[in-house]
Amino acid sequence: MEELMEILRELHPEVDYEQCTTLVDDKILDSFDIVSIIAEIADQFDVTISAEHIIPQNFNSAQALYALIQRLEDE
Repeated sequence: MEELMEILRELHPEVDYEQCTTLVDDKILDSFDIVSIIAEIADQFDVTISAEHIIPQNFNSAQALYALIQRLEDE
């Protein structure tokens, strides 16, 4: 989880990722941020986030994103 937090903090260090659950809904993360996050996750965690997984509920919080990474690692 800490690796993911580092990725997120590099994009927006002012955001409280531990508490925020509306990263996409409140437009904290935009499409460019999401593309950057996907690329960093691919490098860091060796998983591929396919188009079907690029939905707001998977990117609205660090916890949801980490859960997605864990599911993809298990596949």
